[in-house]
Amino acid sequence: MGERLRFEVLGPVRAWRGDDELELGSPQQRAILAILLLQAGLPASPDQLIAAIWGGAAPRAAVGVVRSYVSRLRRALDLGHPTAVIESVGGGYALRTEHLDLTEFQRLLGVAREARRAGDPPATATALREALALWHGTPLAGVNGDYAEFERVRLGQLRLTAIEDLAAADIESGRHTEAAAELAEVIAEQPLRERPRELLMLALYRSGRQADALAEFGQVQRLLADELGLDPGPDLREMQRRILASDPALLAPAVPAPATAVTSQGPTQLPPDLPTFAGRVEERSRIADALTPTHASVPVVGLEGLAGVGKTTLAVHLGHAVAVDFPDGQLFVDLGTAGEPLAELLRGVGVPAAGLPESFSERMALWRTLTTGRRLLVVLDDARDADQVRQLLPGSGGSAVVITARQRLYGLAHVHWLKLTGLGEDDSIVLLERLIGADRVRPELADVRELVRRTAGLPQVLQALGARIASRPGWTIAEAKRRVGRPGPGSPVLPAECRAIEQPFTSVMEQLSPEQARAFRLMSVADRPDVSLGAAAALLDLSLGDTAVLLESLVDMHLLETGDLDRYFYQQPLREFAVSRAFADDGPEAIQAALARLAQFDRSEKGRVRVDA
Repeated sequence: MGERLRFEVLGPVRAWRGDDELELGSPQQRAILAILLLQAGLPASPDQLIAAIWGGAAPRAAVGVVRSYVSRLRRALDLGHPTAVIESVGGGYALRTEHLDLTEFQRLLGVAREARRAGDPPATATALREALALWHGTPLAGVNGDYAEFERVRLGQLRLTAIEDLAAADIESGRHTEAAAELAEVIAEQPLRERPRELLMLALYRSGRQADALAEFGQVQRLLADELGLDPGPDLREMQRRILASDPALLAPAVPAPATAVTSQGPTQLPPDLPTFAGRVEERSRIADALTPTHASVPVVGLEGLAGVGKTTLAVHLGHAVAVDFPDGQLFVDLGTAGEPLAELLRGVGVPAAGLPESFSERMALWRTLTTGRRLLVVLDDARDADQVRQLLPGSGGSAVVITARQRLYGLAHVHWLKLTGLGEDDSIVLLERLIGADRVRPELADVRELVRRTAGLPQVLQALGARIASRPGWTIAEAKRRVGRPGPGSPVLPAECRAIEQPFTSVMEQLSPEQARAFRLMSVADRPDVSLGAAAALLDLSLGDTAVLLESLVDMHLLETGDLDRYFYQQPLREFAVSRAFADDGPEAIQAALARLAQFDRSEKGRVRVDA
């Protein structure tokens, strides 16, 4: 029982207790173990495990099958062992272990990075050789599914980058022959990858083989032209130019920069940051941490929330803040308006329109080839479909992705999702100060706090109200509090700030089914802080089951919030909007009928309580 448990994923998925290999069961059980190990201690939900193992072809009783697999794995691994436990966490599962070959591989990569920063090529090479010795074939061998294939590609790219870095360290140490042999392995696997060609040219040149170095450039130039219709990249062209010029600096100990650095400014496509940005300190810290490659070479963060809650604003603000960590560029695509997102991304990394492949699959291959080993931040704004996002993920080796979406996209098991809600009260006040001036806010803090509470901290509401108040410098906050807000039904004029506030809500309603839209409207006419499932069923004149499905779908779209069990409520601005739409779309008669059904339900509930008592 005291023997150490250790795991391997850099080859077949295996587990050992001491010197004895454990029987892990079926490929599906091995897949679950692999996923939990790759989560690096973070929990994986049953939905994530199901999507990773079966994709869209999951069996009907998939949740029960997953539970069965986990139970068998627990027995195989022995829960009593102190160093590795599959825990039940928040409805999902997590496995924490310090003894995983991938963890040791990445630790040694970190040692190599520190040695490289310290200018110690021999120590860099030693750490990288130890890291590469941990590999035992194809990673995750024997595990099927889209998730495993994604991870296989990712881990394979990490290994190729490590081999390249080892060759660079050997070149700097004067071991040109060893470096050439290491690079030949990468070139055989990835003939279109440019960095190993550049390093090989340098190794050949330093070995006194100038003609061979230039012939290598000619070979890759022809290959890129034939396969992709592209010219070599700027780093390769610069190496050719320096060799032709017999640049004496090439004979110095320095070598081309490692994969984490660049020699030219990458594309910067992020929209301008908002000067009034306020708050989101905790969210910014969590996202920045998640974007730092640890166990994933292409970390992906998803921001979900109501339209107008500030997802895009936060993604852009954060993109500017971490741009220094992604020196190869920051790309931004609005998936809601882009006609061909992949073409936009390819043009962003320098592919001319005439060089775009005709077929979509060729474009995907080109995109991943050109982004592998580069440090790019890719922001995919307003995503609606998991398949669309999956097709736009860059190659591994340094890039990161931020997704914004109005609701969580299932089927992307490797995404770290964060739900955005309204700003806190203090942050909302800071935002108002930046919009209308602290000299107007600070003297009337009590009225400001009341005004802020009415906004639920929704940034687009605060922005609209702030602009309205700023346009009336003679108003006090108390007077503004009385004057701003949505007028009652039948008002001849809708103030401009109301149109600005409600435009995102209107765009969400356009995506609702008629049944969802009716439920969203009629739920709002109940004059109470929250509505029980039974009361909602009465309002909508539906069964409890149909009502629950409708309301939960509105929660997924962030139009409703959940309180205690089976109770639902609106954010105040959303409720005011829903009431106005109920009067406009359903009419007074339908509203009165709904309220009559609610009153009858309340009477029956009171009677039932008295009888039970």
